[in-house]
Amino acid sequence: MKTLVKLEIVKSLRNRKFMFFSVIYPPVLYLLIAGGADDSPMPGLKIDMALYYMVSMAAFGAMTAVLMGNSERIAKEREQGWVRQLRLTALPGRGYVTAKIAAAATVSLPSILLVLLTAAAVKGVRLDAWQWAAIAFCSWAGSFVFAALGVAIGYLATGDAVRPITMFVYFGLAFLGGLWLPSSSLPGWVQDIAEWLPTTAYTALGQAVEAGEAPHLRDAALLAAYLVVFASAAAWFYRKDTRKA
Repeated sequence: MKTLVKLEIVKSLRNRKFMFFSVIYPPVLYLLIAGGADDSPMPGLKIDMALYYMVSMAAFGAMTAVLMGNSERIAKEREQGWVRQLRLTALPGRGYVTAKIAAAATVSLPSILLVLLTAAAVKGVRLDAWQWAAIAFCSWAGSFVFAALGVAIGYLATGDAVRPITMFVYFGLAFLGGLWLPSSSLPGWVQDIAEWLPTTAYTALGQAVEAGEAPHLRDAALLAAYLVVFASAAAWFYRKDTRKA
């Protein structure tokens, strides 16, 4: 399984399109959105705009890497017969799914770190050392949830349908989860839905740290529950795809 993880990481890093949209694009967006921000706090939060969008764009970059990249790559591999070849090896199904999730989450780290570095160097964001480390860790650990979702979609959808399905899920979660604007600016009934989305809990981890607090247990528990659901779905779709072959 370690060999497959290394192979997946190398393949991702060699993809120029992937490197641009998941690594370079998020910090550029951060500067465009928060470039002229002042120090006034965001509505309903204890942090200002620069801090808010630092976590949001780090999450956006990680989601791009693990959700978009994973789902489309798996769908293409299924069509090309690569997954069928792997089934002839000693690698168990759970090993393949775990390798895909682990590899995707690993390549999300450069995007997260680059957004944090941009915030510190360009916007002058200053935090304690423990806060920087905690934000980076929370952003990286939370990306496993969306990596599992990407694997599930990759096995659920065909090559032609995977992109529109992934885009719908991706932008829906990003918008409702507060990556583009605070959920408090949305209608009340939308806020009630957003409260239970994984993206809301994902960004809330880093925002709590930015405010000098520990990540809230509810957000961590919600992400853990989503990870179990998405990983189980990915394993089930993989076994279903195996029976078709």
